[in-house]
Amino acid sequence: MGNCFPKPVNNFSSTNKVPSPTVYVNDEKKKEPMTIEEQVPLPPTGRIVTPNLKCYTFPELRSATRNFRPDTVLGEGGFGRVFKGWVDGETYAPSKVGIGIAVAVKKSNPDSPQGLKECNDLYGSSILVAEVQFLGKFSHPNLVKLVGYCWEDREFLLVYEYMQKGSLENHLFKKGVEPLTWSTRVKIATGAAQGLAFLHTTEKTVIYRDFKSANILLDGDFNAKLSDFGLAKLGPANGESHVSTGVVGTYGYAAPEYIATGHLYVKSDVYGFGVVLLEMITGLRVHDTNRPGSQHNLVEWTRSMLPDKRKLRKIIDPRLENDYPSKGVTKAAELILSCLEADPKSRPSMEEVVVSLQAIGEIKTKPKETKVHATQTTGPHRDRHYHSARQSPLVVKQAGGGRANQLSPMRSY
Repeated sequence: MGNCFPKPVNNFSSTNKVPSPTVYVNDEKKKEPMTIEEQVPLPPTGRIVTPNLKCYTFPELRSATRNFRPDTVLGEGGFGRVFKGWVDGETYAPSKVGIGIAVAVKKSNPDSPQGLKECNDLYGSSILVAEVQFLGKFSHPNLVKLVGYCWEDREFLLVYEYMQKGSLENHLFKKGVEPLTWSTRVKIATGAAQGLAFLHTTEKTVIYRDFKSANILLDGDFNAKLSDFGLAKLGPANGESHVSTGVVGTYGYAAPEYIATGHLYVKSDVYGFGVVLLEMITGLRVHDTNRPGSQHNLVEWTRSMLPDKRKLRKIIDPRLENDYPSKGVTKAAELILSCLEADPKSRPSMEEVVVSLQAIGEIKTKPKETKVHATQTTGPHRDRHYHSARQSPLVVKQAGGGRANQLSPMRSY
């Protein structure tokens, strides 16, 4: 059995803690605590302390993915590639194709800038450790299951349950993918909301911090599960309303108060949820430079249209083919607006969001509504070129072909 940690950190004792890097938020010098745990202790060698997870060797995962064959690639991002593999359903040991259960093996690319940073940099390593510790500690139907991991020398791999339907982002924006029905969209939104609500109501509140359509994965029955917890952070304690931290995340989804001040509230996640729900009812990306200038930012463009029923119909995803309940869409628009309130205190809790979505799911389409909606064929949204394809299920890209703007951590090492 090989080490599960790279050699550069072997000199740390189990009581040593990674020093917090310095970050700058609004020109104020602050210390940035580690994600999930304020400081993540790195054991000297061997396993991360997660009894529920399997610690794989690199040869084992090479066997599970048939030597990382190109035809097993599920997707690719800045971190590296994700491969489909097979393991035994009980022992999770590598197995042959079609025997046991399918898994998704996320393999870092140590030669890429992000992969090299996350595997060799102590701060990056602590983020990866935090994700392993987090998913090894929590279990919920709407959180993706982490089966195991491997960390040997410059190789870092995470093994997740295989999500047959891929990401929500793919289903909303990728060409050639069968469009989601209204009821399926509500089901996915409800499941994702339940996942966030769970994080917010654990004994130690967890702020997800990177809620976006790319991080919502779907199983074979379109049940939603949150993935990628590397940026998740413990919420405020001792009566505080927020935690102060460096700004990281993805442009368009991060709450305005977080971007402006570095103050992260539990309800900063609620803002991100509102953005994703807006993407789900419109079928449009949160940021798209292929749209006219005034429409680049989906939230700014549609905010005034959401309360107006006539204008609202013009921005509903045409791939729904008018098969949706008008009242349900109106209620969803109201929920989106409440989630996007400028003041975090004015936003609903995720538990309240779940209740609202469950009520929306009970609203059924009336037979006569299809004819009524069919007359709504005009509007700035109807041209198909506004619905851009996504080239990778792991990397958020702008419709113009470039990567989506990431809110880079403002760090000084």
